[in-house]
Amino acid sequence: MNNIDLNGRTAIVTGGADGIGGSITERFLASGASVIMWDISQDNLDAKLAASAAGDRLQGAKVDVTDPDQVAAARASALAAHGKIDILVCNAGITGPAKKSWEYSYAEWRAVVNLDLDAVFVCCQSLLTHMMDQGYGRIVNIASIAGKEGNPNACAYSAAKAGVIGLTKSLAKETAETGVIINCVTPAAIRTAIFDQITQEHVDYMLSRIPMGRLGRVDEAAALVAWLSSEDCSFSTGGVFDLSGGRATY
Repeated sequence: MNNIDLNGRTAIVTGGADGIGGSITERFLASGASVIMWDISQDNLDAKLAASAAGDRLQGAKVDVTDPDQVAAARASALAAHGKIDILVCNAGITGPAKKSWEYSYAEWRAVVNLDLDAVFVCCQSLLTHMMDQGYGRIVNIASIAGKEGNPNACAYSAAKAGVIGLTKSLAKETAETGVIINCVTPAAIRTAIFDQITQEHVDYMLSRIPMGRLGRVDEAAALVAWLSSEDCSFSTGGVFDLSGGRATY
């Protein structure tokens, strides 16, 4: 593992207790950062905290990131405890049901878009002014290859992740001269618990599109996010960073 210096930095990772978010949390801790996990699952938070040897550098808060009031309260708590927030990773998400668009209920659509897109806006907005005021910040939004290509039987997920890409680019232009760097990552298929929500047919479809012929690993995602969250990432903002094993064509 290459050394990425995050010493003295404080990071918030949404969905940070499990899956890709859990691996990002671990990589940040290994790089010297303090991490606050915002996660909807108290069980996952408790398990992550119990297994960690990071001491008070790792904290967790049960937060519904689709609720602006909960996000505002969690932000205030994080700032009271640490005095500053340097890094935000918006990772929390769901795939939603695998079905044709005409079979989707509006409630199913809203559930996916609310968490996968609206919550990214809520979390970014909650921390942008703080980061701009301190003259430094790194935000990494986890989008998806589906946001570039549009996966069949995943209309809400594809649309939401395309929205994350557009949101990232817009925010990055707004903050380009403030010291705040904002990028997103577009993974293809990475083996996590989210695959429990996906049919094997859909998994096989995703694998068939990856030239490297395998699923991505959570530690590979965490390595890219760690660099994007560091001072070394200083002239890339509004970028869309591929993590697809060669699948992406742009």
